[in-house]
Amino acid sequence: MIITGLIVGLVLGFVVQRGRFCVTGAFRDLTLTGNTRWFSALIVLIAVHSIGLFLLNSFGVITLEAAPFPWLASIVGGLIFGWAMVYAGGCATGTYYRAGEGLVGSWFALIFYALFSAVMKLGPLAGFTEGIRGITLDNGSLQASTGISPWVFVAIIAAIAIWLTVHHARKLKTPMATLPPRKTGLAHLLTEKRWNPFATAVVIGIIATIAWPLSAATGRNSGLGITTPSANLVGYLTTGDTQLVDWGVMLVIGILVGSFIAAKASGEFRVRVPDKGTIIKSIIGGIGMGVGAAIAGGCTVGNAMVSTAQFEYQGWVSMVFMIVGAGIAAKVSIKPKKSQAAAPAAESRTV
Repeated sequence: MIITGLIVGLVLGFVVQRGRFCVTGAFRDLTLTGNTRWFSALIVLIAVHSIGLFLLNSFGVITLEAAPFPWLASIVGGLIFGWAMVYAGGCATGTYYRAGEGLVGSWFALIFYALFSAVMKLGPLAGFTEGIRGITLDNGSLQASTGISPWVFVAIIAAIAIWLTVHHARKLKTPMATLPPRKTGLAHLLTEKRWNPFATAVVIGIIATIAWPLSAATGRNSGLGITTPSANLVGYLTTGDTQLVDWGVMLVIGILVGSFIAAKASGEFRVRVPDKGTIIKSIIGGIGMGVGAAIAGGCTVGNAMVSTAQFEYQGWVSMVFMIVGAGIAAKVSIKPKKSQAAAPAAESRTV
């Protein structure tokens, strides 16, 4: 039943909003500040998801199908998406949960992300997308190209994830100051307490694992995904074709509603209208995310969380070039602002 997609989406939307889990910041910080905390949390998520997926595959619950490696599309799409998500102010899930919080800029980014995903996958540019993604190399995963059991790679990434978790736990010995709690028990934990990024990553990894067999049971042999479901939602709204409404469409609807519920429960929902420049950047970013994700075959969810967990080259190569694209966009759009802001301060100190 595709209704399970809505349930998973509700839970995922709640978790990513409360955990503030957005890959944009993780990729941006790598190049701007060298901070690896959020990127390390992403590695933990991939490790948890990888363990879950290969366990399910081993027991025959799901079937992980081998696919060729669309190398050119992964590079080009990854660069475009990485650059665009900085301008949009969030990755795919980040844009969804920020839209649920009431950020009008994210509403624009989300609308144009979904619209141009549809243009690239279902509309007039679908042929271009299919063509560039048709330039492939055989053996699209580490296990397929090396002949090594995937459990070797699972063990390696799990060990890296454990090391990163311990490393960052040692660096955070001093707890951050917080306001006195207004709630107690589970209510405090779910709607008030600041969530640890590594704990959030583990929860998302578990949700992603559960999502796969629930989706496969409806005939959609895939797990979490944002781009194609967003495109299908636009396709349904413009054509009325009910066949486009599948488990994935219910998932993204659930993410939006779940993040709204989380924002309301935590007191973080507020309609915020940005200036004209921010709205224009959000629209440009949304367009770029739709184009880039369609070409790359996935966003930061489909590629950087799901495809990577299967050790597919598409996921890892796309993620690397998303980081590169985000770094370029961050240095171009963020650093000048900082330097401009610092200039008046410097002048005031010399008076």
